[in-house]
Amino acid sequence: MNAKLSQQPDTFGFNGNRTLAQTSPYQILLRAGSHLKLLKQVHAHIITTGRNHHLPLLTKLATSAISSGAILYAQKLFLCAPTVDGFLLSSLITAASKFHFPLQTVLFYRHMLARNISPTNYTYTSVIKACAQLQDPRTGRVVHCHILTNGFSLDQFVEAALVSFYAKIRELKFARKMFDEMPQKSIVSWNSMISGYEQNGFADEAIMLFAKMRELGVQFDSATLVSVLSACADTGALELGSWVHDYVKSNPISLDVVLGTALINMYAKCGNVRKAQGVFELMDEPNVMAWTAMISGYGMHGFGKEAIDLFRLMINQGIYPNEITFVAVLSACAHAGLVQAGREAFAIMKNYGMMPGTEHHVCMVDMFGRMGLLSEAYHYIKDLFPVQPAPAVWTAMLGACKLHKNYDLGVEVADNLFAAEPDNAGHYVLLSNMYALAGQMERVEMVRNAAISKELKKPAGYSVIEIDQKAHLFSTGGMPHPESMAILQFLDELVQQIKAAGYVPVSEAIMHELEEEEKECALRYHSEKFAVAFGLLKTRQGVPIRIVKNLRICEDCHMAIKYISLVSKREICVRDKLRFHHFKDGSCSCKDFW
Repeated sequence: MNAKLSQQPDTFGFNGNRTLAQTSPYQILLRAGSHLKLLKQVHAHIITTGRNHHLPLLTKLATSAISSGAILYAQKLFLCAPTVDGFLLSSLITAASKFHFPLQTVLFYRHMLARNISPTNYTYTSVIKACAQLQDPRTGRVVHCHILTNGFSLDQFVEAALVSFYAKIRELKFARKMFDEMPQKSIVSWNSMISGYEQNGFADEAIMLFAKMRELGVQFDSATLVSVLSACADTGALELGSWVHDYVKSNPISLDVVLGTALINMYAKCGNVRKAQGVFELMDEPNVMAWTAMISGYGMHGFGKEAIDLFRLMINQGIYPNEITFVAVLSACAHAGLVQAGREAFAIMKNYGMMPGTEHHVCMVDMFGRMGLLSEAYHYIKDLFPVQPAPAVWTAMLGACKLHKNYDLGVEVADNLFAAEPDNAGHYVLLSNMYALAGQMERVEMVRNAAISKELKKPAGYSVIEIDQKAHLFSTGGMPHPESMAILQFLDELVQQIKAAGYVPVSEAIMHELEEEEKECALRYHSEKFAVAFGLLKTRQGVPIRIVKNLRICEDCHMAIKYISLVSKREICVRDKLRFHHFKDGSCSCKDFW
């Protein structure tokens, strides 16, 4: 074996005057790096030279194996070690955590406990991180007890790891309690708490914590900004997101692919797709996630052709798309009515060896349905799913039936949806409306009685508008606000203006047993109308109004806001559950196709 290795001097960087046997084993390992084949050769050399009982060498070899991804090989080295000390196990735990082997991290920790070896703060940090990756609350709490027992509860690295752990297992109140009680908060702990809020759907809390961070003068890093940008994307906080972008440009912060993708996503979801495009074009080497974020941004704003062109450019440049990329492409085709391009993209997906998932099938049904190809959409479902398809597939089909007023087929689809997911409160509203439109009032009563008996409630609709970096939330029917009366009065005046311009309330958008006058009153107080009225009151002429709504915009609000954009001479951007609507001069970017 020595002779074989000595014939490969260039592999380890030796010159012709020095043999492998004359070189320090540590230098050999350093030169081998994380190349598994070379590490095995070094292992053979260690055995043949009688150094296989040298624990520091085995430790270095095992951790190098972990860095190469050969965790099973590293475990064999550990099990074959003549003795085990704290340095070996601590090194294995740290390496396994660093290179994303959480299960093995916990296993090595158990070996440490079994041998009565005292862990260090770095050990606990690594093990808690592994428990978070495994989503293992039980083991994490046990390790937390060990931390308290062994006196490491005040170590700032261990505390930061615990905050991150509890945030990732969604125990946010406990995570925040620990965070607030920390005498010294590192940037890691701030980041853990902010990202914990954002990743668990509490974007507003993430933004508020970032505001506190700024107020206290805590220096933030790229990871902080990525989490804050994601929170801005969730809430539509364009002003704060733009501030973050300006901060990046004016400080020595590298616009790497992670931060760049977060900026693209923020601008796209906050309604400024051209700014997103500008960030994308400045990136040196965008990865698949950056390309996908930009394609998705085009699609949700109705720029289907741009989305397809970018997807083709991506393919031509050798960037391998993933499943999420194809969801973005197919969704863009659906919203822009690009049926042929959608078919081609779906075929390309199969060429890449990817099996279409539920989201891809929903996009295809949605695409056919929006274009009025109801028969093709229906047969697509029946041919593809010999058993019951996912409820989302039927929901897309039902929306198409309602859009094209095919109520007979809609009733059949509604029955299938009801059977597939009988406990979804939102479906009861869809079903009730479809039966009412089809004139089957006895079924309307049946559905509503079923919803009442199960105590199901549809999520309340709300809309958010950001003004001067402060979010204002309005719910359907009005929301307690210091200026509620002024907003209500202005909204009533606005409705009279748009009626004079030709607006007629779309009363089909609400419960059918109401009288026409009651319907009009109920329609007037939808949350997006309140938010638009408030935006017009609080911003100067010419400033665009940007609204984020948690549900899909209804037909009446869509019609009303088109007229509001006309009479107010303002651009109004509404992001609903599905896409963006850019209203200007009495028309919408979706061309009433959503």
